[in-house]
Amino acid sequence: MNIYLQQHTGLPTAKQLKSVTNWIMLLNYPVQDRILSALPHNDAFLARRRRIGVKKPDTSPVVLDLPNITGSHVSMAGIKTSIPSFDLLTLAGKLVNSHSVYQPEQLGIVIAGFEKKDAERMAEFMIAAVLAAAADMPRFKSGEESRRHVKKLHLYGIVAAHGFKKTFAEAEGNALARSLSMLPSNKLTPTDYLKRIRQLARENKWTLEFHDVERLRKKKAGAFLAVAQGSPTADAGIVRLHYKPATAAGNKKVSLVGKGICYDTGGTNLKAANHMFGMHEDMQGSAVALGTLLALTRLHYKHEVECWMAIAMNHIGPKSYKPNDIVTAMDGTTIEVVHTDAEGRMILADALALASGKKPGLIIDYATLTGACIYSLGTAYSGVFTNREDWIPTLVQAGRDSGERVWPFPLDEDYDRLIESDIADIKQCSRESGVDHILAARFLQRFVKNDVPWIHLDLSSSNRKGGLAHIPTETTGFGVRYSLNLLLEKKII
Repeated sequence: MNIYLQQHTGLPTAKQLKSVTNWIMLLNYPVQDRILSALPHNDAFLARRRRIGVKKPDTSPVVLDLPNITGSHVSMAGIKTSIPSFDLLTLAGKLVNSHSVYQPEQLGIVIAGFEKKDAERMAEFMIAAVLAAAADMPRFKSGEESRRHVKKLHLYGIVAAHGFKKTFAEAEGNALARSLSMLPSNKLTPTDYLKRIRQLARENKWTLEFHDVERLRKKKAGAFLAVAQGSPTADAGIVRLHYKPATAAGNKKVSLVGKGICYDTGGTNLKAANHMFGMHEDMQGSAVALGTLLALTRLHYKHEVECWMAIAMNHIGPKSYKPNDIVTAMDGTTIEVVHTDAEGRMILADALALASGKKPGLIIDYATLTGACIYSLGTAYSGVFTNREDWIPTLVQAGRDSGERVWPFPLDEDYDRLIESDIADIKQCSRESGVDHILAARFLQRFVKNDVPWIHLDLSSSNRKGGLAHIPTETTGFGVRYSLNLLLEKKII
């Protein structure tokens, strides 16, 4: 993102306040009044807060225009350092949104009253919200004027030597995931998607390998091909991208695997209209995997990363796969098809077999997989599963710290009785169970070979009305920020 960040240790002067027309101020509660007293135009700040008369930390912006020559617009909040990350991101999004009508090209941010570590956290969350709002998303309205974006950020009260590079990289990865997911399916067919991926691979010096339909037939990837066979165009396939750092830290490799269904009609088990609308976003798991790879590349991540993207359409047609079909996955597992709208686990089965065959140190897969996970959690959390039970506290904490919250579900073996088949090795899903998110994870785990450590994210929060935390669009790109916290902060590998 082409936004320049200028950092200052002190508070802004009257001249500096006048030179920028839009400001955000994040102040330590309960000493915000003392801090405001040290600022120019302190009488205006204090009068505004007295008029509101709030005696607790702010959950919404306090807004005023300064009595200077430019009438600088200010949104401010007093908060405690203990504020949870999700709440802080949500407040940061509100503070940024209060300036959206002005479309400012410069924005000032004041962080005051905090110890250095806390100030850095506050600044990082504010910058994340600014970058999320500034990202360009697809729009196809005719005659619409282009929106102006912030080009320069003035940060006062904290100087970080790292320059918030992780925040910029994460925002770029999230913006990529959101923008791809928002594209309608006639603008992002598997053919179009592959073209975009090839361009990104060239720009970022990733190695690209494409397992097309013919190649997958030779590999006997029957689970993936069952879904792909309904498409009138044979453009489905599994993409493998490979990032290799200049200097690797050890020999452990990370594999990111994503579900990339560019449109999901439900197939032979056709979706109803209300459930089919929006199914162009059923490829968001692959977009999050790609966005995470881009962010890690920007940060010169010290481990090799492979990104596997299973790209297809789930069409209805005379060649579409059907309930009661028996298909054989790449690893030889025979699968009894129960419901063709459970296509995500089918394409991921062969993608996971390919990824785990390389024996990476970690696999993370991302998928908009089950309605059951949404029924269980709503759209504010995503579900997380792992074959390393001792990791669960770390996985939950990464969600709390990043503000992209997850909640774990069990993976006990006795759930398998619900997907036992009388005719094949396993059923694709169950017709009776209400725990399809757990059954889907149990199904997928079967295809993770070589006891590779595995994390599965069921992206129930991929789309949320009104946005989520600091993300202003309903399409959230959930998972990029979480993954960076898990890999860079928690150092799970």
